[in-house]
Amino acid sequence: MVESTGGGPADGAAEVLDRPLPDGVRRRVVQIVSDGFGGLTVAELPAQLRQYARFAPNRRAKFAGNAMAAALESDPLFRQRIGEKFREAQPELSGALDSGSPPPAADPLDVAAAAYVLRPTDWVKLVTAAGEEAQRADAERVEEENRAELERLREELDRAREQTRTETERLRTELDSAKKEAESLHRKLRAALSDVKRGEAALRKAHGEMETLRSEGQSQLSAAESETRRLKARLGEAEAGLEATRRAAREGRSVEDMRVRLLLDTLLDATQGLRRELALPPVSVRPAETVDAVEPGRMTPKDIAARALSENDPAILDQLLALPQAHLVVDGYNVTKTGYPQMPLEKQRLRLLGQLSQLAAQTGAEVTCVFDGAELAAPVLLAPPRGVRVLFSKPGVTADELIRQLVRAEPPGRPVIVASTDREVADGVARAGARPVASAVLLKRLS
Repeated sequence: MVESTGGGPADGAAEVLDRPLPDGVRRRVVQIVSDGFGGLTVAELPAQLRQYARFAPNRRAKFAGNAMAAALESDPLFRQRIGEKFREAQPELSGALDSGSPPPAADPLDVAAAAYVLRPTDWVKLVTAAGEEAQRADAERVEEENRAELERLREELDRAREQTRTETERLRTELDSAKKEAESLHRKLRAALSDVKRGEAALRKAHGEMETLRSEGQSQLSAAESETRRLKARLGEAEAGLEATRRAAREGRSVEDMRVRLLLDTLLDATQGLRRELALPPVSVRPAETVDAVEPGRMTPKDIAARALSENDPAILDQLLALPQAHLVVDGYNVTKTGYPQMPLEKQRLRLLGQLSQLAAQTGAEVTCVFDGAELAAPVLLAPPRGVRVLFSKPGVTADELIRQLVRAEPPGRPVIVASTDREVADGVARAGARPVASAVLLKRLS
């Protein structure tokens, strides 16, 4: 039941509807609200209708119909303002409703919608009467449509009956002609059957001879195909084995050659570095040089003991990178998230790679920076800086595992330094022969 919430009892506010508002009346009410909507300021509109203030009337009625009907029913002040706009637009109809005598020639739906908005005395009766009138009109329209449809179906039935009679006569004529033609065909068929029987006998004889030849040929073909498949299988196995052998030989030779050459270069550089470090003279040792003493400019044992560095001293990284053929492997995101985690990943990568490029230029060491590919939402468009190799781990492979693979790929004896704070990574590379360095040490050296 919908209860009005208008002014006082004198203007019909106490009256209530005992049934839903008829659809026709509701559409006219929404149109009245839409027409009066434009004459109100945004402050005069209910909060839920202010978003439709700039809509055109037709668009407003289409998209805000339910909201306007609900606001009209629940907001007496809004209904009063819409009623004032309607009185200005329809003074005659409004006056007639206030006087209790609606115009006889007016549309009952318009009268009921105006009464619903203005809420004069007995407005419920006007709305109810309009609903009943609309139902009667709908019933009459449906009845008229049914009569027209029934008349149309009767006419179609008459036409169908006439077409059926015509078609039946035509089919009878064709049936008589077909019977005569069938009798002629029967006679020809009986003559042809005797010829067919003679031909079938000859065909059966030919089929027998053909089947004999076909079975013999099929046996020979099956044997040949079996032998061909066997030979092809053996040939494929031989080719696959040969290719695998060649590939293994090529890969083994290239990898081993690379590892041997790199190890040889490392040994040569280490030998030269050791010779420079030991300052070996080009001539044989003199007897005077065997006397234990401190020469000018040479380090004493106390000086050598003072050279020991802390694990957190950035200078230890310079000593490691000064080793011959040193290779620095950097756990990228571990370093960036230790030093500047608040930056976006792209800027973290660019900052670290720029600093590593400067370090590579200063030390001459080989530098490889590894990032976790799981962090990527799309392929990275990145030009690696000079002197730095940039790698991303494949799907399903972490950056830690890629770092361990890089360390295992190096030949024994080559100095490999891994910068990572991850204890699992540090322990793993240490077991593989690499030297782990904390990310903080690398950040101090880069800064």
